[in-house]
Amino acid sequence: MQAWFENLRAEFDLNFIQGSRWKFLLTGLGNTLQITGMALVIGLIIGMIIAAVRSTYDKTEANARPSLSRRIFGFFNGLCKVYLTVLRGTPVVVQLMIFAFVVFAAFRNKLLVAGLAFGLNSGAYVAEIIRGGIMSIDNGQFEAGRSLGFNYLQTMWFVVLPQVVKNVLPSLMNEFIALLKETSVAGYVAVMDLTKAGDTIRGRTYSPFMPLIAVALIYLALVMFLTYIVGRVERRLRNSDH
Repeated sequence: MQAWFENLRAEFDLNFIQGSRWKFLLTGLGNTLQITGMALVIGLIIGMIIAAVRSTYDKTEANARPSLSRRIFGFFNGLCKVYLTVLRGTPVVVQLMIFAFVVFAAFRNKLLVAGLAFGLNSGAYVAEIIRGGIMSIDNGQFEAGRSLGFNYLQTMWFVVLPQVVKNVLPSLMNEFIALLKETSVAGYVAVMDLTKAGDTIRGRTYSPFMPLIAVALIYLALVMFLTYIVGRVERRLRNSDH
């Protein structure tokens, strides 16, 4: 047993202490959180816009009269459908490499490119989550808003969206947890994320166990923390119903 502990201590010293290799993990963690934060903001903005366009078109399609504005709105709705189909139908790692090596090949800040790529991908899923929440609201709520003198946008903002946020918030937070784990492929475009940091240590020490386990434990700790936050939010939302 003592020999096992000595070997473990030697492995720890080799992978993290010698050459201050623990700094790779610290840098990787910081970059992972930056990418996730950028992607979260971009995904939310894109998701809300697309959800608003798609749900508005679906709810007004039956009663709308043919007009130029209606055709223009239908065109944008079609663009949103194409966006959702492409972004949800292709692997995120392929999208990331297309952005890094094709669309923004001359752009040196790959961290920003990764944040944009993951944000665009996340926006497709966020859009469908929010759109599902809007479509689940009874049409009577829209009619109630109109009876109060609100126009469609005011009804959405003051009557519908507060209910939507309450319904979809747990699903959105779970999407953000998935987003955090998806950023582990950022190393494909030479970004020093957390996974790439562990792989860099492994490549220098030829000792895969310790750095990979450390990366897994850090991801696990982050996900457990976010899961705890999700649980607290869900309990608060349930309590507000009483």
